[in-house]
Amino acid sequence: MERVMEEERISTADLAKTPERPAPPRPQAQDDNMGPLLPQNTVQEFQTEWDGIQTGFVDDPRTAVKHADELVARAIKNLAENFASSRNRLEEQWNRGDDVSTEDLRLALKQYRTFFHRLLAI
Repeated sequence: MERVMEEERISTADLAKTPERPAPPRPQAQDDNMGPLLPQNTVQEFQTEWDGIQTGFVDDPRTAVKHADELVARAIKNLAENFASSRNRLEEQWNRGDDVSTEDLRLALKQYRTFFHRLLAI
């Protein structure tokens, strides 16, 4: 929970109006349907924070729900930034006049398709 205090607090409502920022590249999924959407260290940090939120519910339910919303917003924002970063890398190649291979584009589309299908299955 201490980590939350140091970071910018956002809510899901804030996320809907936040402009895109480039993010560091994310690892490629090995399995088309079950690969990680976030780097493992980020997943672990979010999970640790969630555990603290859930434990805190007993003493302060309202604050726990507020922190849960903020955590979900940061996780969604992180996902959006990862996709924006991937897209920005491709656009930088195009803007430099570099050829982007069909294979690179196929992998990008596959990544979007996988995420889209997982999102709809939630």
